[in-house]
Amino acid sequence: MPDISMPRLSDTMEDGVIVAWHKQVGDQVGKGEVLAEIETDKAIMELESYDEGILERVLVAEGERVAIGTPIGIVGDGTGSASPAPVPAPAAVAATPLVAGAAAVVPDGERGPKSSPLARKVARELGVELAGVAGTGPGGRIIRRDVESAAREAADTPAPASAVSTVEAGEDTELVPLSSMRRVAAKRLTESKQQAPHFYLTSAIDVTELLAFRGTVNATLAGAGGPKVSVNDLIVKAVAVALRENPDVNVSFAGDDLARHKRINLGIAVAVPDGLVVPVVPDADRKSVSEIAAEAREKGERAREGKLKAAEMSGGTFTISNLGMFGIEQFAAVINPPEAAILAVGAAAEEVKVVEGEFVARKILRVTLSADHRAVDGATGARFLSTLTGLLEAPLRILA
Repeated sequence: MPDISMPRLSDTMEDGVIVAWHKQVGDQVGKGEVLAEIETDKAIMELESYDEGILERVLVAEGERVAIGTPIGIVGDGTGSASPAPVPAPAAVAATPLVAGAAAVVPDGERGPKSSPLARKVARELGVELAGVAGTGPGGRIIRRDVESAAREAADTPAPASAVSTVEAGEDTELVPLSSMRRVAAKRLTESKQQAPHFYLTSAIDVTELLAFRGTVNATLAGAGGPKVSVNDLIVKAVAVALRENPDVNVSFAGDDLARHKRINLGIAVAVPDGLVVPVVPDADRKSVSEIAAEAREKGERAREGKLKAAEMSGGTFTISNLGMFGIEQFAAVINPPEAAILAVGAAAEEVKVVEGEFVARKILRVTLSADHRAVDGATGARFLSTLTGLLEAPLRILA
């Protein structure tokens, strides 16, 4: 009887939660039919059956979290479904501590981040948890020097009084378990702030002409039956063009190497009820604004419905986070690893500006570039922002 195991549905997934079973014990199952919905670290995704037969056993109940590879059900010829279907307790999934230097160590042979045998040996000797170490070896594998570096950083960093919240449930407080998505986001963004030395550059951009340009573009598209474009769509296209002119920002820090990406794949942060997801628009520099608008809108809607595929959230080389729709004028975003930079976009606000000796009202938009100083220098980031400012203040250049 073929077992159904918890699959790996994203490149960063370590465990999953059975959100709902779509088949009941005794139901006929065909190849490709949806068996269950599984919450991964990035989205809720459908699990399709690889086999034909009868769902004989459900081994993991809805709402339970189990590690990748854990049997969650059995599909057979139906003879095994006559007996009661026990639901054993799922394999325990250890909570991932957010602090480096904790006592737990991933031993040889157990599931954990990719690491060399020597790195695991050194980690045991030094008491370093591999889950908190960024790998710089081939394919992100953790090697000896990564472990030794983490041990030195832990020794140099005073232990915080309380790195993990000690808030307890009580009459006035309810503890809500983190979703897979929020747990992974918390871990990855903590690592990003701890390991990538961020610096920030802010530009105030006059977007008065951009807003007028958007109106003209939308009037033209409406006449042709096309979809409207948003200010963010124009910013995405301008960022793609600016990255093409400043390839030193479209990079990733990779230990002894600097990975310069040949494609410009832009992630667009989308808020969802359980956290934040980043659908990717690949090759944004080669697409028209209307193509970007249609793709971003379609992926954004599916992201909010939890229906994005893992591949649609992978491969980003630069991310844009826009909180302008909430009236936020300026903020700094945390870099989405392994990328080297992220652009935070605020709301356009009317301000008085001096133009040729006269006070005039203009729409000003503030953007902040967060960059990993290991991969991007200040002057490099400044040149990128200068290019972006020029594009947004003379928007016809975005389409040139």
